[in-house]
Amino acid sequence: MPAYLQGLLAPVPDEIDAVDLAVTRGALPPELTGRYFRNGPNPLPGQDPGHWFAGHGMLHGVRLRNGRAEWYRNRWTRTAALAGAPFVGPNGVDRAAVTANTHVIRHHDRILALVESGLPYEVTPELETVGPVDFGGRLRTAMTAHPKQDPVTGELHFFGYGAMPPFLTYHRLSAGGELVESRVVAVPGPTMMHDFAITEHHAVWLDLPVVFDVSRVGRGMPYQWDDGYGARIGVMPLAGGDVRWFDVDPCYVFHVGNASEDDEGRVVLDAVRYSPGGFDAVWRGIGGSDTPGDAAVGATLYRWVLDPRTGALAEQALDDRAVEFPTVNEDRLGRSSRFRYAVGDDAILKYDTGSGAVQALRLGRDAGEAVFVPAAGGTAEDDGWLLSIVSDLGGSELLCVDARDLTEVAAVALPRRVPSGFHGNWFAD
Repeated sequence: MPAYLQGLLAPVPDEIDAVDLAVTRGALPPELTGRYFRNGPNPLPGQDPGHWFAGHGMLHGVRLRNGRAEWYRNRWTRTAALAGAPFVGPNGVDRAAVTANTHVIRHHDRILALVESGLPYEVTPELETVGPVDFGGRLRTAMTAHPKQDPVTGELHFFGYGAMPPFLTYHRLSAGGELVESRVVAVPGPTMMHDFAITEHHAVWLDLPVVFDVSRVGRGMPYQWDDGYGARIGVMPLAGGDVRWFDVDPCYVFHVGNASEDDEGRVVLDAVRYSPGGFDAVWRGIGGSDTPGDAAVGATLYRWVLDPRTGALAEQALDDRAVEFPTVNEDRLGRSSRFRYAVGDDAILKYDTGSGAVQALRLGRDAGEAVFVPAAGGTAEDDGWLLSIVSDLGGSELLCVDARDLTEVAAVALPRRVPSGFHGNWFAD
């Protein structure tokens, strides 16, 4: 049996509801009144999707209110793919027949379950599926699972990539949820661009050497490392204009921490970077290979400094710990920010990019992405909490951590083990 169907990745067989969850340690801050949702792949019983990334999307939700954990529920997002529709369409992907298994966001009046291979699916606050969303027929590409909402303008910046031209298209939603711009961005081929970044004035593209391989269609994820493709980062003015490209050392990036512009107009990008060997190891492992790469080779927090005026580039590792799922206080998204959060080695980590200090909360269990929730009236960037689903084979908890010092605040016992998954979000009432 492949690794993505076993252990902490093993899917659950059904949908359940539970109420009045036990707070087993500490006390939930009453201010945390809202819903925490987490998305991830969960194949139907008996299915083998061929790759961890390809399982049907399942949302897990916990309702918190006034210091209580009122309910837990989990639901498959009822996409066309779940109903048995084909995955491949005339343009290389059927935009509605997707898994919606990667992320969940709220923009304007909609909660959207996302996957980068097609359209988003709207769901209700109770996790019931409404249906696919194409923004009045204007969205004609797939939608990334990592859109970026500008904390000042409220606009949602995102992109779609595909196996057929145009390979990359930039899109922008107004704060009111209307698709107001779509712009083709020229790249040389069908790169697998999982994430990107924005700053106040720019979009930052990751044109890296993992590309579509038609010979692998129908055999898991049809993307492979290609040494001949090259690796570059692009800086594109949001207001319009040419992309300035910077050749970088070969690597791959699944997830960005943050980006901003410094006082000299340079773009500073922090992300979790895989070396070629690190990517090979993780790609084989999550693809169920019988000959996985070296699991000890991980990805590390890394920084690129790009000057769009001169073309100067500097890049450096910020740490040597193996981490993933970097997060930030999204009130600082695209702007200068001091702190990054990540998970790795059964721990939640906090990076102080000003001092270089790293704090770690050792858990002894698998830690899911740590979502930052700002405290109302907070004055410091790290005034708030981190929410993470932590698990072992015996079960799962929703953990609440003080983001200032990484001390545990509360733990909510969940009624079942939640499979290791991808990304989550906090939706305050």
